[in-house]
Amino acid sequence: MIVTTGATGALNGRTTEKLLEVLPADRIGVSVRDVTRAQSLAERGVRVRQGSYTDPAALRHSFEDAEQVLLVSTSDPHADGVALHRNGIEAAQAVGARRVLYTSHQGAHPDTPFHPGRDHAGTEAALAESGVAWTSLRNGFYAHSLDWFLGPWQRTGTIAAPADGPTSWTHREDAADAAAVLLAGAPVDGPVTLTAREAVTFEDIAAVLTELTGRTVRRVVVDDEEWVADSVAAGTPEPMARFVLSYFQAARAGFFAGTDPALGDLLGREPRTVRDLLATRV
Repeated sequence: MIVTTGATGALNGRTTEKLLEVLPADRIGVSVRDVTRAQSLAERGVRVRQGSYTDPAALRHSFEDAEQVLLVSTSDPHADGVALHRNGIEAAQAVGARRVLYTSHQGAHPDTPFHPGRDHAGTEAALAESGVAWTSLRNGFYAHSLDWFLGPWQRTGTIAAPADGPTSWTHREDAADAAAVLLAGAPVDGPVTLTAREAVTFEDIAAVLTELTGRTVRRVVVDDEEWVADSVAAGTPEPMARFVLSYFQAARAGFFAGTDPALGDLLGREPRTVRDLLATRV
């Protein structure tokens, strides 16, 4: 049996749906915090059990009989992500799962300015120490996040933000589909980088938007602290503004610049591009 966590969310929910296209429902289980949200999966024959990274006993019950477990990374920026993920790893070990897959992130490194990247690096270290076969899905920065980073460019005609660096903006749906391929097919050991084919800067994005809209969209670089102050003045809590700033700091340090053909190879097609996303926003 394959058990996925976070199956009512956008990422692993998509992966679960793709698994249902290629595997019988009785070979799939989900571990979710709220079983009522997974009722439609239960009606289709998927085993639905309550589980939470904060409740190791419930996790072990929800992982029972699993050969593979797909752990989704926590979305709580205030939580001790490594500790929560370790609970998931230990629960998978306890039920005898032969492989743990984890939704990590490109640029996972203990020294990245981007806090989630440090948690991902810590979780990968915990996986390596566990003794269980593991795969870390180092997904590229999700392209839909651009909606947060680009600001009100449609109104202003400018992308005003701190200095950035090349980022391989990757469609979350593509990453989810690749996870399903790995779960249903031949395993890969260790980290696998799943990114779009190209890494682009905000300058490049401004050029694409200019082409798509037929009006000039300019890239304006704003000082880090000035940008934080402007964001706070516009109503963004300062901790959130500084969290977003850490993306720019990591990007210009090169943490998101790498690309890899693995995503396209797994999908059997070209991954969607940042242009594909932007075309839906104009």
